[in-house]
Amino acid sequence: MFKSVTTVMTFALDPEASARWWGEFLEVPVKRDVSDTGSVYAWVEIGGVEFGFHPADDERNPRGGSPVVYWGVDDVDQVRTRLLAAGCEHHRGPLTIEPGRRIAQLRDPFGTIVGIEGP
Repeated sequence: MFKSVTTVMTFALDPEASARWWGEFLEVPVKRDVSDTGSVYAWVEIGGVEFGFHPADDERNPRGGSPVVYWGVDDVDQVRTRLLAAGCEHHRGPLTIEPGRRIAQLRDPFGTIVGIEGP
C-alpha cells in the first residue's frame, strides 16, 4: 500500500522565501512554479523527496496545519546545533525515544515545525 514519502508540502506565508532558506541550508537548488493567479509553489529536493511550500490560506491551508516530518540524520546534536545557528528555534527535544533512537523538533524562520531523527 504505502511505499515511501515522495513529497512533503507545508503551508507558508511566503513559499518562495521558505524554499530559499531551506535551499541555502541544504545547499540544493530551489525550484518554483507560478500559477495563473500569480501564487508561487516553491520546493527543494533532498534524498529523493520534494520538500514543498504552498501559499498558506486561512480557510483551506492554514500555516502550521502541516504534519511534522522527520528527516533522518547521522548526528541529532550536530544537525540541531547547525539548524539553531541558521535561524531555527527550539521546539521539542532532543529526546531519546528508544535505545539508539533520538528525535528533536525545531521551528524554521517561517513557522514550519521540522523533526530530525537519528542515533
